[in-house]
Amino acid sequence: MADAPVFEPDRLEGAPHPRDAVQLYGQIDAEQKFLDAYNAGRLHHGWLLTGPKGVGKATLAWRLARFLLTQEAEGGLFGEPEKPTTLDVDAAHPVLQRMVAGSESRLFRITRTVNPDTKRMRDGIVVDDVRELGRFLSMSAAEGGRRVVIIDAADELNVQAANALLKMLEEPPALTTFLIIAHQPAGLLPTIRSRCRELRLATLSAENMAFALEGAGFDAGQSDGAAEALGTLSGGSVGAAARLLQLDGLALYSELIGVFQTLPQLERSRVVRLADSFAARGAEEKLDLLLNLLETLMFRLARAGAAGANSMSPAHPGEAELLTRLSPDAHAARRWAKLSDALLTRARHGRAVNLDPAALILDTFMRIQRSVAEQSAR
Repeated sequence: MADAPVFEPDRLEGAPHPRDAVQLYGQIDAEQKFLDAYNAGRLHHGWLLTGPKGVGKATLAWRLARFLLTQEAEGGLFGEPEKPTTLDVDAAHPVLQRMVAGSESRLFRITRTVNPDTKRMRDGIVVDDVRELGRFLSMSAAEGGRRVVIIDAADELNVQAANALLKMLEEPPALTTFLIIAHQPAGLLPTIRSRCRELRLATLSAENMAFALEGAGFDAGQSDGAAEALGTLSGGSVGAAARLLQLDGLALYSELIGVFQTLPQLERSRVVRLADSFAARGAEEKLDLLLNLLETLMFRLARAGAAGANSMSPAHPGEAELLTRLSPDAHAARRWAKLSDALLTRARHGRAVNLDPAALILDTFMRIQRSVAEQSAR
C-alpha cells in the first residue's frame, strides 16, 4: 500500500489509529469465534464486523488482518503446524512493521477519500475507491498469497460502490479475506450481508471501558461513579465515551440534571446561562452533544416511567430521584417519549437551518417546562 494518507476518517480524533492499537478489550467472544473458524478450516471469505460505533470493530479488523497475514508467512517444517490459540502476534514481526508504515502489499484499506477537485473529505465511499480494490486483487500477491481487505465502514458505501463490492464478494479471489465494518448492518444490501459471516461485537462494561480509554490515551478519571456514568451515557462505546471526555460531557449532563431538578418551575436564569455558553463561535460540536445528552435524559425519563428508575445503571448521583419524580408511571413515560421525539426533531431542524443556538436552547427548555407544568396541574 501507499503511505498512510493525511486524512484518516477511520481514526478517532485524539486517539491512535486502530492499526496501532495493542489491545482489544471486551470482545473475547468475537475473537474466539473467528479463531475457531480459522482452526477448523472454515475461514469465510467475508466477515461483517457489526455493533455500535466505538466498541472496537476497526481495532478487531486490524487485529484479524495482522493475524491472517502473519499466519500465512508461518508454518511448521514437519507435519501440520500447531493451531494458534490466540490472535496475538509478535510485535517485532516484519508484517506488522510494514502495516504500520502503510507498505504491506497484501493489505488493502477502503475508507472515505478526499475529492481531488474540492480537496475535501467525501461524505461517502465512491465507486472509484472500490475499483482501486479491483486493481489490487488483480495483481499477483506475494509472500504466500493471502490478502486482506478492510472496509471501514460499509455504511458509507454509495449505491454504485456497494454494487461494485457485491460483485467482488460474489466471486471472491482465492486466499482473500474481506473484513467489512458496519455500524448499522440492516442498512446494507441484503446480498452483501448474505455473503458474509457476521461477528457481532458487544458493548463494553465500565471496567473494559476504562481500560480501552486508557489504552487510547484518554484519562477517564479515578472515580468509579465517573467510569459508570461514562459507560451508561456512551452506551458502552469507547468512541462515544472519548467524545464525552473531550467535550466535558459528564459536566454537561450534570448541568442538565440540575436544570431538570428545578422543574416544573424551571430556573430561567440557569437556562439562560447554559444557552449563552453555546453562543460563541466554535461551539457547534458541543451543542450537538448537548442535544444528544438531552435526548438521552428524556429517553431515560421515558424508560423510568415504564420500568422504574432502578432498572437502569446510574448516570448521575441525583438522577434516580429526579427520574422517579418526573416520570412516576407509564402515562408519564408515554408523554416523555412523545415530547422527546417532537422537541429533538424541532431542535435538529433548527440546527440544520442555523438558528441562533441560544434561542434554540431557550425554546427547547421552555417547551419542556410547559409540558411538565401542564402535567403537574392535572
